[in-house]
Amino acid sequence: MASAPTTVTITGGGGQIGYALMFRIAAGDMLGPDRPVRLRLLEIPQGMKAAEGAALELQDCAFPLLHDVDVTDDPLTAFNGARVAMLVGARPRTAGMERADLLAANAGIFGPQGRAIGAVADDDVRVVVVGNPANTNALIAAASAAPHVPAERFTALTRLDHNRAVGQLAEVLGLGADRIEGVAIWGNHSASQFPDVAHAVVDSSDTMVIDALAERLGGREAAIRWLDDTFIPRVAKRGAEIIEVRGSSSVASAANAAIDHVRDEQLGTPHRTWTSAAVVSHGEYGVPAGLVSSFPVRSHGEGYEIVEGLDIDDRARARIDASVAELVAERDAVRALGVLG
Repeated sequence: MASAPTTVTITGGGGQIGYALMFRIAAGDMLGPDRPVRLRLLEIPQGMKAAEGAALELQDCAFPLLHDVDVTDDPLTAFNGARVAMLVGARPRTAGMERADLLAANAGIFGPQGRAIGAVADDDVRVVVVGNPANTNALIAAASAAPHVPAERFTALTRLDHNRAVGQLAEVLGLGADRIEGVAIWGNHSASQFPDVAHAVVDSSDTMVIDALAERLGGREAAIRWLDDTFIPRVAKRGAEIIEVRGSSSVASAANAAIDHVRDEQLGTPHRTWTSAAVVSHGEYGVPAGLVSSFPVRSHGEGYEIVEGLDIDDRARARIDASVAELVAERDAVRALGVLG
């Protein structure tokens, strides 16, 4: 007997990332080849035609796992019974816009969406925020959904940063990306983030990535210099690099990372070590409780949990603290708007 379909809601369903997401979800890439799905696409009125066109294409694909597709501009309809909510649509930053203005604009989006999730979503809903500033947008949505949905059900996407870091290391070391484990992204999904390789290994062995880099680059000093001067800033600013080269922002890689994030959260991390996600802090590693910050995380299929007990040296501590300070500033700016209560 076929299982009941899982309702997956995608906001910004008429946008490019939403478009890149929905076909792979319908094909089973996110929740598995035996789990039927129902897609709900939420759009603003101006984006409805694009979302409706995507729904027609989904129908034309005749995916065996796709139960049906609904397109709406009403959050209560979109999130009704949602088991997975992917909050992709956000207000982008435009020329001359201050960060406080950006936060205020997104509070007007993610606050109502959080309230709708709290009102009508499935009791076990899991939410990933993709739209930037993702960490603080997740904080807003979680606060707005309370007390009906625990804050721990809200996460933000730093898997794209994680994948970017692994990809950069794989290229320099001349390895397949699957041979590198133990990379961690700390802090905010912004230029202040800290991609950390201190615990990363090659082939699940005793070969540390830092040692492999030292051998490749001519010594440990050269490896640390490459990490500080090239690797960390390139991972943090990769989105801007893609815009400069491609002429538009990341689409397929962002959608792929969102699928990775939900798949591992829902089905469990197959990794021997961990992946990265922005989750609610309870004070781990000195990150103030309540912030949505990126950590190394694992999942057994019931949500992400933070990997604890990792040694953090002074160099890493300074970078983590700087990114967390940015998250605190964003939280305080949003709190000043009266959004967090």
